[in-house]
Amino acid sequence: MLKDRVYRSSGSVATGAALLGLAAWLGTDAIVAGEGRTPWLALATLILVVPLIIAFTLRPAVYAGPDRLRVRNPFRLIVLPWGQVAVLRSGYSNEAIAVSGKKFQLWSIPVSLRARKRAARGKSGRLGGTGASAADGPLRARGDRDVDELRELWEARQREESAQGEVSVRWAWEILGPVAAGAVVLGILLAVG
Repeated sequence: MLKDRVYRSSGSVATGAALLGLAAWLGTDAIVAGEGRTPWLALATLILVVPLIIAFTLRPAVYAGPDRLRVRNPFRLIVLPWGQVAVLRSGYSNEAIAVSGKKFQLWSIPVSLRARKRAARGKSGRLGGTGASAADGPLRARGDRDVDELRELWEARQREESAQGEVSVRWAWEILGPVAAGAVVLGILLAVG
């Protein structure tokens, strides 16, 4: 059984970890040292902000398995059997387009126009730290190479019986719930004054 390939942005993960550390530091300071309503405002703000940081930085990932493509975006989990994928394209964003025509962005695969220009000029032999060189073929930006790998897997697996099925989309209530709760509590605290 083939293992799922995982695609995520290391820059996004590092940024998310840094932002969570900053939020924890500022939030803890406001809760411990704050006076009056400040600790409650800080707590409500943390309940609102922490899930959003996680959603946009740590959560996004693309899992490519032998039978399906799972796309974990900030607020949704999309499961696309390879037989339901019409095309994988890379432009100003990376997208999987289903046979039904629905488009799903691949958040975790970064698009860098600067890396594309650099690859087109052939000035860098190490794009994305993978060691690609002119001897390996044309240089490509990391995000474009990731989409090329997904395309190869899709082309190889799309007609397999195990790669058929329906597209499923599930909302990430584990993110949306705390965000809504934090927004309501913060709104009440601000309205009460």
